[in-house]
Amino acid sequence: MSDVIAGTIPGELITITTDGATEPFWQAAKEGRLVALACGDCGHFRMPPTPFCPECQSTEKSWVELSGRATVYSFAVVHGFPGLPDITLVPAVVSLPDAGEARLVTNVIGISPADAKIGMELTVDFVDIADGWKLPVFRAV
Repeated sequence: MSDVIAGTIPGELITITTDGATEPFWQAAKEGRLVALACGDCGHFRMPPTPFCPECQSTEKSWVELSGRATVYSFAVVHGFPGLPDITLVPAVVSLPDAGEARLVTNVIGISPADAKIGMELTVDFVDIADGWKLPVFRAV
């Protein structure tokens, strides 16, 4: 099993729905940029994006472009997925060091699942998904 490399669900099977709070995140991803929403008043980062700041309740927003660096906060290894029995996934919660305490749920791709570790340094990549969108995923540095 050591030659298995983690991937993601085929892009044509991944669809997203956007709204006013999430559209800027997905538009940036489409352009190959990772962004996070910060409060326009107090600067608190929040992922996923919400209409108001949980710290100060402000509705002011500031989309900040991030470096694309991350570290694994938590992960799992998934062998098989409904309809895709041969796929191996490494879904992860990653910390974004230039976005305060914000974390993002994503996939780590291109590694052997045995090499996944909490604290592992990652960099963002983007994969094409349905309807012309791109999904941010992460690779080991």
